[in-house]
Amino acid sequence: MVNFNPANQLRFLQSTPYDPNRPLFIYLPGMDGSGLLLRSQIPALESKFEIRCVSIPVTDRSGWIYLAKQVIELLEQERIANPHRSIYLCGESFGGCLAMQVMVSNPQLFTRIILINPASAFHLRPWLHWASQYTNFIPAFVYSLTTTGFISILASLPRIPPENRDLLFQVINNIPPPTVFWRIEMLRNFSIPPEQLRRIYKPILLVASGGDRLLPSIAEAQRLTELFPNASISILPNSGHACLIEDEVNLYEIIKQADFVDD
Repeated sequence: MVNFNPANQLRFLQSTPYDPNRPLFIYLPGMDGSGLLLRSQIPALESKFEIRCVSIPVTDRSGWIYLAKQVIELLEQERIANPHRSIYLCGESFGGCLAMQVMVSNPQLFTRIILINPASAFHLRPWLHWASQYTNFIPAFVYSLTTTGFISILASLPRIPPENRDLLFQVINNIPPPTVFWRIEMLRNFSIPPEQLRRIYKPILLVASGGDRLLPSIAEAQRLTELFPNASISILPNSGHACLIEDEVNLYEIIKQADFVDD
């Protein structure tokens, strides 16, 4: 049984034991908000990092600015306790948008930033942008019938082991339709002025899936690389949008090969 966030506010899930001598790895999740889809990446990542996953309540309907404010407040508490500690910020999909909102609000909090298939690419899919305007009119029973079809677009299912596939279905089915519609609306309206992104001089790694059927993630990574002064791209040629639950994807190896891990 998967335990979801029953609280009414954003919080950190302590995914590995507290260790102030290791860099802190903060994961901002996709639209499910659970923070649970990093699970299969933790064994490799914990060899280098202490890991905390942001968990957003399934009933939360905050906007970008308020969500970013909550993340920053939690991280500032950590900065006060350990002022010299390196902090890596990693955002996937919806969490990639949140990561960008967080870093333009307080870029000095972070040592390095990793964006995985950020959903800022939403605007590059005109049909998706158009269809999102009508999600509020979808009856609940129709919504439940379309979930399986959506997951087949969200993820490359043949590349995902059964236990991760089951977890994906659980976290997706746990999100109430009103929350899904709200977060889609957030993505539809997400926008950060390019001049704000150009002021982010921290090292940024953009991880993009070549087999992403949901969003044009490679095109978005290339667009963002032209805006961020200190960015690089790592392409996963065969991966789908939800790449971190795929059997052959090792996030720690990806960031290590990109020379993105401090000694």
